[in-house]
Amino acid sequence: MGKKIEIHDFEPKIMAFVCKWCTYSGADLAGTSRMDYSPNVRMIRLPCSGRIDPQFLIKAFEQGADGVLVSGCHPGDCHYNEGNYYARRRNTTFRQLMDFNGIDIERIEFSWISAAEAIKWT
Repeated sequence: MGKKIEIHDFEPKIMAFVCKWCTYSGADLAGTSRMDYSPNVRMIRLPCSGRIDPQFLIKAFEQGADGVLVSGCHPGDCHYNEGNYYARRRNTTFRQLMDFNGIDIERIEFSWISAAEAIKWT
């Protein structure tokens, strides 16, 4: 009689760096609306997506994250006027830096989610 092999579904660990004004509020709305979403996402709330430092992303991968999400207000809707434009411009630099460090750029996602887009968060 052979050994029984258990098959487990892969649950990726996702680290989400989110704007406190929009994306975090959208995630909060999803929670208060009792929408189902994956419990394997860990959020780090920042004042603005423009405050993301490349070292945050590298550290997330060093700490075992399988993927990273950076999300903030839609362009033109930033509470700090232009922070999300800085984040959008840094996206290219982030990707080049991650590629240089041997991290697959498919593991990083940038997305704009407003406070009213709970469904998009889920």
